[in-house]
Amino acid sequence: MRLLVVGAGATGGYFGAGLVRAGRDVTFLVRPGRAAVLRERGLRLVGSGEDDHVEARLVTAAELRDPGGPYGPYDVVLVSVKATALAQAMEDIAPAVGPSTAILPVLNGMAHLDRLNDRFGTASVLGGVALLATSVDARGDIVVLAPGAKLTLGDQRGGAARADAADSPAGRAFELLDGAGFEVTLSRNILAEMWHKWVFIATAGAITCLMRGTVGDIVSVPGGTAYVKAVLAETAAVAAAAGFPLAEERRAATEDTLTRPGSPFAPSFHRDVMAGRSTEVEHVFGDLTRRAAELSVATPLMDLATMNLRVYEHRRTDEHQGEQARG
Repeated sequence: MRLLVVGAGATGGYFGAGLVRAGRDVTFLVRPGRAAVLRERGLRLVGSGEDDHVEARLVTAAELRDPGGPYGPYDVVLVSVKATALAQAMEDIAPAVGPSTAILPVLNGMAHLDRLNDRFGTASVLGGVALLATSVDARGDIVVLAPGAKLTLGDQRGGAARADAADSPAGRAFELLDGAGFEVTLSRNILAEMWHKWVFIATAGAITCLMRGTVGDIVSVPGGTAYVKAVLAETAAVAAAAGFPLAEERRAATEDTLTRPGSPFAPSFHRDVMAGRSTEVEHVFGDLTRRAAELSVATPLMDLATMNLRVYEHRRTDEHQGEQARG
């Protein structure tokens, strides 16, 4: 089976590299600039015990669209771009999607499922959750910040038969992805898994971005722990109102992670803000607060965090336009 990984960044590059090492048929769909870096340096993983280099097979969107090219439909398309790049990614992957292609997005939040479903159909689009700690450094290498990674996937329509059947999109994707050096799980309730990750990443992103500090920084000051618990209560209430309540043990584990004294943890949201990069504020925060309003769930702290990042993004846009005007 053939796999197309859309993006060779912190997520797609990590999982794709493992699959290349495992001997799978993997092609990375990348932009011309990223293609140039990877052709010069190869796909490199560094940090946390990693020091690996794989030769990546690359294709650009223009090459994929070439009707005389050798590509055609893939068996599985792993979509690992940021939400801000999803619209272009959907256009780019269209020539790679055939009647039996399984599309596995591993974006945060839920809004991307609606867009992919509208374009490619619910039966072809799987739900997915990626858990890993990686980033891309200035040289374009993938930095592994902590060992271990997990990929969970499933038929978004649910049901054990569809998820477990070897000839189902989820079953085929699981067969291709399993056994490549990271944990892969086939879920019978992937939408719940996605909502529960959304609760975690929205809470972690809100507290660290609004406070501009790590978990350890936040809980070290008076009121910090109570603030974290209050934000978690809001996000969990939205999930519950949507029909996906957190089990008590999962909520307790999330609370423990986000209130641990001295913890250096901060999600990629926080790293992006501290580095002056764009964020997925509308996809992760804005969509959550919109759904909360529709469900009549009050989320004042999440509303505040959303506004904070919207102002941040507005400032970034103004500064970028100013730099362009100055030439």
